[in-house]
Amino acid sequence: METKQTGYRSKKHQQPTKRYCQTIELKDHPELIATYVKKHSQTEAWPEILCGIREVGILEMELYNLGNRVFMIVETPLDFDWDTAMKTLSGLHRQSEWEATMSIFQKAEAGASSAEKWTLMDRIFHLYE
Repeated sequence: METKQTGYRSKKHQQPTKRYCQTIELKDHPELIATYVKKHSQTEAWPEILCGIREVGILEMELYNLGNRVFMIVETPLDFDWDTAMKTLSGLHRQSEWEATMSIFQKAEAGASSAEKWTLMDRIFHLYE
C-alpha cells in the first residue's frame, strides 16, 4: 500500500509531459475536510467529472492535502493550453454542479469556476537538468 512514508508511484506516459501545480484552501473544519477527502476517493468521485478531466487533455491529476490546504498536480501533453482547457472543462456536463458541491468545503467565492478557485503555483526548485 502506498503511503506518505513509502511514497506514491507515478505513471509513465508514452509522450513528453508538462506539469501544472495548484493549491486551494479548505474551510478549517475537520469534519468538512474529511468529507472533502472522501468525495475525492475512487468510490465517490463523479464519473462525469473524471471523464471531463480526461476529455480536455489532462493525462493525470493528483490531489494531496495537509490540514486545510490541498495541492494539485496536473500532468498534460506539451501542447496543452491551460486556459482553453479550463474554459472547456467549465462547460462540461455536471462540472458546475461539482463545483457548487465542492464550494461547501473550499474557501472560495460561491459560483466560482475551478480555474477561479484554484491558484496556480510557481515552481521554485527542481533537481533534474
